[in-house]
Amino acid sequence: MLYQNLADRLQSLIHEKVYEVGSRLPGVRQLSQQHEVSVSTAVSACRELEQRGLLEARPRAGYFVRQPPALRDAPRPGTASQKPRVITGQSRVLTLVQAVNNPDVVNLGAAVPNADYLPVAIVERAYRHVLRTQRRRCMGYEFPPGAPELRQQIARRMAGYQCKVTADEVLVTNSCQEAIAIALKLLTQPGDTVALESPTYYGLLQVVESLGLKALEIPTDPVHGVSIEALELALERWPVAACVLVTNFSNPLGVCMTDQRKQALLKCLYKYQVPLVEDDIYGDLPFNGRRPSPVKRWDTQGLVYYCSSVSKTLSAGMRTGWLIPGAQHEKARHLQFVSTVSVNTPAQLALAHFLQHGHYERCLRQSASDYARAVARMIDRVTQLFPADTRVSRPAGGFVLWVELPEAVNTLSLMEQALDVGVSFAPGELFSASGKFSNCMRLNCAVRWDARLERALIALSRLL
Repeated sequence: MLYQNLADRLQSLIHEKVYEVGSRLPGVRQLSQQHEVSVSTAVSACRELEQRGLLEARPRAGYFVRQPPALRDAPRPGTASQKPRVITGQSRVLTLVQAVNNPDVVNLGAAVPNADYLPVAIVERAYRHVLRTQRRRCMGYEFPPGAPELRQQIARRMAGYQCKVTADEVLVTNSCQEAIAIALKLLTQPGDTVALESPTYYGLLQVVESLGLKALEIPTDPVHGVSIEALELALERWPVAACVLVTNFSNPLGVCMTDQRKQALLKCLYKYQVPLVEDDIYGDLPFNGRRPSPVKRWDTQGLVYYCSSVSKTLSAGMRTGWLIPGAQHEKARHLQFVSTVSVNTPAQLALAHFLQHGHYERCLRQSASDYARAVARMIDRVTQLFPADTRVSRPAGGFVLWVELPEAVNTLSLMEQALDVGVSFAPGELFSASGKFSNCMRLNCAVRWDARLERALIALSRLL
């Protein structure tokens, strides 16, 4: 990639102290002229270096060379399941998410971005616009499949990812999690087995548990993503009804599969005719400025059920997501209707207005840059404060960090003590159907960086 080559050249200049720590890099226009590349390539290179922890973006000032963080080893991949398992114990998640609304607790647990990272003012203007211009419509239902103008905007975004999707194929849902639940209802029956990454987002485990399904854990590497080799062995051995994966910036590892691995994954699933429920909720938040393709891009057989939302990019409270269920769109609409009747009308219309007027891309660039800085900052503090043999993930996007602690640490027990001192995190066992990762934790990095957060991290390190 051209921007990566430029990033490598600039990194060499930083290591050679041509650009010293604390100094300002030339502006992106000057960099583009010096290195004979486009301005967009120069911007992507700077964002790549920001993700590597070498640059820091300062508002209205440019990019500055920062002290590179001390590197820690990446967490170790999980192990494969011996057999499909019934999921239990996910009720503890409610305690975790309730801490978000507790003003006495610093939320490092639930993956909910602080409002400082979201375009609050622009979203507010979009709501005001639709309430002023379509107030009568806002008082009624937008029955499934959802507001036509929103579905049209989503189809256009999918076209930008090189996915052939029409507005009629889009179903608006109450969040990405409902989209996943509807997809699994279309594809499974109680007692069926679903293949999942390990570790995986606990919300997916909750959906699987609520539908009476069994989970088959597939080991996932923090650098390369889910093991396709292990997945193929599992598909040979067990009757898997569906596979649920976050292929772009997985939660909690933050890993993004390469295009080659995504295509290999799809080839494997085609071989066994196993549908993929693709959760792409973090796909719009790359640290290097380049939006990765979803697996849906290469799907020619309709086996990929695509799910996403704006909960991590615009507003968690908007509760607006979508599902592209292929040929089963009529049945999917019925399931959505009997579940919640419809999705919030003002939210749908506000989001459609937001997308139509080009605000989204600009906001995404800012959010992704802010998240990259927040993750780099959290890596710095974890490296400085936590035990020396702690392992830390290297997310390529999103805003969560996976931390592997010494084996003697039990993070489920630690969580109770941490809540007592006013800090929450997500213990590792919540990310496994079989209770693995008991010495791991996930940290939400999209928090307000202030003295209160610093005190919380120090308190957590003392407990460790």
